[in-house]
Amino acid sequence: MKKISLFILLFVSFSCRPDSPGNKNEHVPLADPFIMLYEDTYYAYGTYSDNGIAVFTSDDLKTWEKLPALALDKSNSFGEKWFWAPEVYHIGDKFYMYYSAEEHICAAVSSSPAGPFIQETQQPIIPDERCIDNSLFIDDDGTPYLFFCRFNDGLNIWVAELNEDLISIKPETMHPCIHTSQQWEQVWPRVNEGPFVIKHDNLYYMTYSANSFESQYYGIGCAVANDIMGEWTKYDNNPLLQKPGNLNGTGHHCIFRDKNGNMKLAFHAHKDTSNIHPREMYITDVRFKTINNEKRLTIDNEFMTPVLKK
Repeated sequence: MKKISLFILLFVSFSCRPDSPGNKNEHVPLADPFIMLYEDTYYAYGTYSDNGIAVFTSDDLKTWEKLPALALDKSNSFGEKWFWAPEVYHIGDKFYMYYSAEEHICAAVSSSPAGPFIQETQQPIIPDERCIDNSLFIDDDGTPYLFFCRFNDGLNIWVAELNEDLISIKPETMHPCIHTSQQWEQVWPRVNEGPFVIKHDNLYYMTYSANSFESQYYGIGCAVANDIMGEWTKYDNNPLLQKPGNLNGTGHHCIFRDKNGNMKLAFHAHKDTSNIHPREMYITDVRFKTINNEKRLTIDNEFMTPVLKK
């Protein structure tokens, strides 16, 4: 749930609505989903509650169960509302959660993937600027980077190096990556958000979402770069995922590997053609294919619908 500054007053009351945690739908009611595999269990985090970040678990990606306690409670974090787009990474003996709260990027740490995650210094990573959708990428040489969205040109994607603590950036390294530039992104309003970066054969691939999350034409594109701090070039065949099957508003995703080592993509879609909320989680496949003598990342339009354990 996010918006650009031009529309903040118009949509503020709408944005305060949680994604209906009490909904009885059997689908998994997670927006902006992120899935991590740890010790043979899948953990899913996402936009779900105004009180913090929830966590769901699964053995097979098909059937999920919500854990009773929030992985991150707002009492342990900056902010009182708008807890969005979490990502969790196991590094060393700790788990790091990157998330947005009140349109500021934050990080919290835990000794368990279920939490509780604690933000020891309860202030945003960039205190004086509204930013959302922070995503971690650690390069082959061990350099950690944080990708995130700024509100200085609609919503656009930037990157910065992280310090060794993995929760603070080096401000002097902030570098622009992509902004709204392709025709399919022009539906409404100016949005490039939800970055997720992987590396394959020495090339960096950034998948991202464009258009408003409220639009049926919310979709996923890809950009590539030889250098993280260099120029990112968008695919000319974007979007890679938009309105697959009977789904609308498909976007804000993560890429992960399942127990068999296969690349998967978790994304959300609108409740149905008439209702945005509660947004629900879906899973599909990601592959690299050679197209016109070029290795390209592709997203399968066939998808799996995870359900809640009865």
